[in-house]
Amino acid sequence: MPKYLIERNIPGAGKLSSEQLKAISQTSCGVLSNMGPRIQWVHSYVTGDKIYCIYIAPNEEMIREHAKQGGFPANVVTEITTIIDPTTGE
Repeated sequence: MPKYLIERNIPGAGKLSSEQLKAISQTSCGVLSNMGPRIQWVHSYVTGDKIYCIYIAPNEEMIREHAKQGGFPANVVTEITTIIDPTTGE
């Protein structure tokens, strides 16, 4: 199943409180539960004005539907073609 990187432009994301991040996470998980097991949230990175999320889903349309139902942006959705790390160079 393909993996995707989702870039969400959320001004002030890096200053969100733990309670705000918890609420966002709960919203996301609720939508995922309703959408079924074909879409999975792996994890996210919170930066200054963006949140970068890694998802597993059959297609980009499902990623965008999740964002629509959750009420949060999916400004850029990119399929991850390969993952490399330090062990790749060994």
